[in-house]
Amino acid sequence: MAAVERILFVDTETTGLDPKAGHRLVEIAAVESIDRKLTGRNFQYFLNPERDIDPAASAVHGLTIEDLLDKPKFADIADEFVEFVRGATVVIHNAAFDIGFIEAELKRAKRNGTSALNLTVVDSLLIAREKFPGKRNSLDALCDRLGVDNSARNVHGALLDSRLLADVYFALTRGQGELGMDAPTESSAARSADLPTGTIAAELVALATSAAAQQAHARWLEANPASAARWQ
Repeated sequence: MAAVERILFVDTETTGLDPKAGHRLVEIAAVESIDRKLTGRNFQYFLNPERDIDPAASAVHGLTIEDLLDKPKFADIADEFVEFVRGATVVIHNAAFDIGFIEAELKRAKRNGTSALNLTVVDSLLIAREKFPGKRNSLDALCDRLGVDNSARNVHGALLDSRLLADVYFALTRGQGELGMDAPTESSAARSADLPTGTIAAELVALATSAAAQQAHARWLEANPASAARWQ
């Protein structure tokens, strides 16, 4: 019997661009698939970052510190996150960014870091660059190119973006045998070591995004194309 392939599609939203400068997670999500089919089992939390959010980041995801003051801190959900992702293949778009923030949060919460998580990390951005060299390979660009409906993406959100990433990844890797892509290449997959195993699905929550936040998001992306590249 063939082994079951469990893939998690992971995304985060943050207070800014650099965890080394003290920036924190404001949302984390992981969407589960088994044998290339979404199971409906997801992990998602909005988080109190215990610090201000950069205006540029708020313009992208629409969240303010006032929205998050009553949400759990990462330390409160760290064990659930570890149990949910343990030993999985994890697909992330621009993986270094999100892994850097997750590593910093685990360290702050006094948990084992990502080197102890036994994850196989696959960077879908690198796969896309290999498949579409010289083209824009943001999540929005890939949705347009691959026919994935992203019309609900008025602002960025970790849960929605994880679901979109699943559709994009399945489209990118469809027919792998014919494309000579039976497994992610060394440049698009990295092995970490020992994260505990389990599947704990957190209760999904959603925050409404105001029309003003959506308009601010659009204006900021237009005015800051270089800085916006991370979030596009």
